[in-house]
Amino acid sequence: MLGQYVQALPGMLAPCLLVMSMSVLLTVGEGRDKPVSVRWRLYGLLVGLAGACVFAGLRGTAVITRRSNVNLPALIGCVAFDVAMIAVVLLARRATRDWHARPARLHVANALSALGIAFTVFYATPDVILQLTNFVETGDSPFTSAMLLRALGFALGIGTAVVVAAIFRTLRTTAVRWAFTLSALLVVAIGLVRHLADLFSLMMSMRILVLHGTAFRMMIRVHNADRWLAIAQMLVFLIPVVASLVAGFRTKTKGAPELNDATLRLRKAFRRRAVAASVWSLVAMIGVTTMLTWGVAEVNKKPVLSPPEPYSLVDGTATITFAQVEDGHLHRFEYTAADGTVMRFIIIKKNGGAYGIGLDACETCGDAGYYEKDGKIICKRCDVAINLATIGFKGGCNPVPFNYKVANGQITIQTADLDALSAHFKK
Repeated sequence: MLGQYVQALPGMLAPCLLVMSMSVLLTVGEGRDKPVSVRWRLYGLLVGLAGACVFAGLRGTAVITRRSNVNLPALIGCVAFDVAMIAVVLLARRATRDWHARPARLHVANALSALGIAFTVFYATPDVILQLTNFVETGDSPFTSAMLLRALGFALGIGTAVVVAAIFRTLRTTAVRWAFTLSALLVVAIGLVRHLADLFSLMMSMRILVLHGTAFRMMIRVHNADRWLAIAQMLVFLIPVVASLVAGFRTKTKGAPELNDATLRLRKAFRRRAVAASVWSLVAMIGVTTMLTWGVAEVNKKPVLSPPEPYSLVDGTATITFAQVEDGHLHRFEYTAADGTVMRFIIIKKNGGAYGIGLDACETCGDAGYYEKDGKIICKRCDVAINLATIGFKGGCNPVPFNYKVANGQITIQTADLDALSAHFKK
């Protein structure tokens, strides 16, 4: 669940912030008194999403095997329209002022924004959409609690991005316009930097461009810092947050006898809105930053093998009682072979009462070992979940099997059988 969440959230956060920012800066009129181009940005969003769904579908079905052929023109479009949207943000005030008299300015601004949104959404969302193919692991039933948790994490990631953008949008009525304009400008500018880094990296991989020295190192640093840049696109809204707080606390609600009751009520309501919008925005920033730092670290954290458990070793026979391993969890044991090699073997009680027993190593991945996560036994090296029913059989990433006996409430293993397999643990 957490894995799907931290993958979906950064992929959708930047497009949501971009759509919201351009909406705040370019929305004018009320009711039917709106320009013809009022819906162009929405159309751009829908076209971008539709294109991303088609592209993701073609990639998922292997119809398109070289996504670089699509991503290259998409990134060129992103960069071109990022530059155009920077101009739109800087001139948004002029485009929306007296738009009845000069509607062409607003139409051009909405058209450029719609194209910028379309390209950004088309490039950013296919990888998010393709997470849908990872909800059900090969061989598993599609209707499991694990699948539902993955779907929930995916939905929450997208939902969080939308909610965060909606919360930031509330600042439009409480912060001064220049503060929101500056944040929107930084959102687009950081997006331009991200797109340029991806474009240069893609062109280098396609051998269209060659960078050396400082230029190459800068490109690599920006490309590797993509997640932090996504966080930065959100944190730039600290500017209207501070402006909103300042405006709210500067609004006098007491000691102003010249104001009537109606005006005082309006001022109190504005102050409450300003503080509430700022506080909720700060909560959103802290929450998202936490999930994209701690959450990503948790997902990427390398598992540590559990410590070996004690057992009886007498006259060349290792004995483990049923009571030690009957809980259905992975149990690890250590043995020093006759040639001095330190070996490990694992035991887990399978469904039906049988026991899965083998080395804590496999023919494919060596002695990396296995760990238990969410009720599954997973290879530490290749992250493959092992089918419990196949533990004790040769093949694939299964633990290397060996002879053992089950009788009288205990499992007995002859150390000679372990000694013969010590090569699996030699470096």
